[in-house]
Amino acid sequence: MVSKNESYIELENLEVYIISRKLSSIAWKIYETLDWHKKKIMGDQFVESTDSVGTNIAEGYGRYHFLDKIKFYYNSRGSFLECRKHWLSLLQERKCTNDNLINEFEIESKYFLLKLNNFISSTYKAKYGEKQQ
Repeated sequence: MVSKNESYIELENLEVYIISRKLSSIAWKIYETLDWHKKKIMGDQFVESTDSVGTNIAEGYGRYHFLDKIKFYYNSRGSFLECRKHWLSLLQERKCTNDNLINEFEIESKYFLLKLNNFISSTYKAKYGEKQQ
């Protein structure tokens, strides 16, 4: 229920979701640079885990109960770490993509993780208030 002083923010206007979509767009650019073999070995999983970041935010945002929402936001963070810390680092280590795209992904990633953690924290606060987390 939304009080008089609050307004509902549509998913498409939610900053953390917007950034997740930027990450997906950059991941797709990286994917497109790969040859068929690298796409099948690493690229598919990289794109799927990156897309899962936004998917989990969307699913959590659509849930009614706070703890249900938070579970999906944590899933989003897990997918984020999979795409950024595992797949992106493997692509970089194996010299499969150019540094400009990796740098673009890393810049958005740092901002995204801050926003996601703040989003999770604000969801807890909405449920429990300022005192308890």
